[in-house]
Amino acid sequence: MLRIILVRPGSTQFDEQGRIKGSLSIPLSTVGRGQVDKAVGELSAEDIEAVYCSPCESARQTADLLAGERRVKPKVIEKLSNLDHGLWHGKLIADVRRQQPRVYKSCREHPEEVCPPEGESMCEARSRVGKALSRILRRHKEGTLALVVPEPMASVVRCILLQSDLPDLWKAECDTGSWELIEVISDTALVGAR
Repeated sequence: MLRIILVRPGSTQFDEQGRIKGSLSIPLSTVGRGQVDKAVGELSAEDIEAVYCSPCESARQTADLLAGERRVKPKVIEKLSNLDHGLWHGKLIADVRRQQPRVYKSCREHPEEVCPPEGESMCEARSRVGKALSRILRRHKEGTLALVVPEPMASVVRCILLQSDLPDLWKAECDTGSWELIEVISDTALVGAR
């Protein structure tokens, strides 16, 4: 059985301000560093054999701290980069909700149907991330590995592994510093208690 620990990087200043970070590369904030230290402590007993991460700075920093003394070097996977939010990068989520209420509502109710202006559609992102996960799952059949992926891509990863529907991505957008265990049994995945 393969155990995947899905880790959301600690927060950045954009997360704390309620801004859309998307594929921007932003470092951990002081609060984010504290979140990662807490998660690393919670996961200290886990025998993590490999760490894969998104290319953004907060994910790389989180992966480096998680790898710590484990003699594991995090591997950056470009296809795990966060959703390209196009012209929404840096905007406050509240501004998108106020200025584009129909698009905001559509994104909440049917995220797979929305594409940010000059950005990447959820279908494109899901396909890209699915290919990366397939390669990782072919390489690892058992043991424990960590995937460090920011939101909303972490929700997409979870959705692919569990073959479930996408959650409210606006709500997930600023979810940081958390982790969950997903157990993969052959071609199916089951959420484990953390």
